[in-house]
Amino acid sequence: MKPQTLAAISVLALGLPALAVAQSTADANGDGVLTIEEVQAVLPEVDADGFSAMDTNGDGALDEAEIAVAQEAGLLPPSNG
Repeated sequence: MKPQTLAAISVLALGLPALAVAQSTADANGDGVLTIEEVQAVLPEVDADGFSAMDTNGDGALDEAEIAVAQEAGLLPPSNG
């Protein structure tokens, strides 16, 4: 893993509590996944490397499974409900 990716993951782990509060509202189009644009609307400091680290299937969106894995890894805080 690149040092830049590790740094991005650290920023995400420390800076994403707001996403847990806003997860339901972060999904602007209601399609059940979060794009980088939707995540950045809540957390502008999230960059492409950090998002890609969580987007394990590389489809450009965080689905429920990817969010759960990121939460278990400590990259995202737990959801509120």
